[in-house]
Amino acid sequence: MSRQADRVALDSVRRVADPVIENVGRAIRDKEEEVRLCLITLLCQGHLLIEDVPGVGKTMLAKALARSLDASFRRIQFTPDLLPSDVTGVRAFNQKLNEFEFRPGPVFAQVLLADEINRATPKTQAALLEAMEERQVTIDGETHVLPRPFLVMATQNPIEYSGTFPLPEAQLDRFFMKVRLGYLSSKSEAMLLGQEKVESPFEELQPVVSPDELAAAQRAVRDVFVKTELKEYVARLVERTRAHPEIALGASTRGTLNLFHGAQARAAVLGREYVVPDDFKSLAESVLAHRIILRPNAEMQGQSAARILASLMEREPVPQTAYDDRGR
Repeated sequence: MSRQADRVALDSVRRVADPVIENVGRAIRDKEEEVRLCLITLLCQGHLLIEDVPGVGKTMLAKALARSLDASFRRIQFTPDLLPSDVTGVRAFNQKLNEFEFRPGPVFAQVLLADEINRATPKTQAALLEAMEERQVTIDGETHVLPRPFLVMATQNPIEYSGTFPLPEAQLDRFFMKVRLGYLSSKSEAMLLGQEKVESPFEELQPVVSPDELAAAQRAVRDVFVKTELKEYVARLVERTRAHPEIALGASTRGTLNLFHGAQARAAVLGREYVVPDDFKSLAESVLAHRIILRPNAEMQGQSAARILASLMEREPVPQTAYDDRGR
């Protein structure tokens, strides 16, 4: 691509990134980095898992991001008695037409909020597998295509909380990124008090990005330049997770691709036409940690996937990349 074409592509990304970050920031205070991670997932056409303790704004973040897009939106409150057909839809008999017809479930939306997804049984959780990977659902042998764009934003409480079911590895791997919000600082919480006397800031949010603008930005991030040395670097980093003695299951090839494309999106959001090593390093935990399964003895010793990833990145030599005035 020419320098002018690079700038045009970057402009299409910024036309999405800046308004969305600003819009969501009106409802979610002092969480710009977390909102940026959510935006990167959106630009990479991935699915987002937001995990944290109750009451820190997981659902609010998901709803604010959805409202920022001019797209159809549905919400499913996952509960232990929720059935797979409650998610995907069902074939029912129409007495007027004297035939069976398909009645689509809430999954047929451009943005789907799966609230407290780990409160549902594994069978119901599995109903989303085909939808998340292939953007379609199969009911009684018939395939139904989902609308585009299609984004699943799921929230979950930590699995040690009562009444939850851990997500299976296959489903965790389908989430592009897992984000944690954390508590606000005492200063931020003090400022928050009294700001919602009449209504929440969320109620004032309006769509700021059209589906066409989003599609253009999603195409543009794939053109961000990545040097061969950096491609080899990220492949080696992921390979290290598969050979680590404390890891039972390392990151998948899907994880490698997600980290690569996520770095491209982060570079574009920050106004660069090229990827640097920090793009990979800053996303590694969010993209890879939830795909890694530790060995039981490592967990008993208090080890974590995030800590192992940090150690691997410290030991893996970072390529010395030099760019010309075009970022090449």
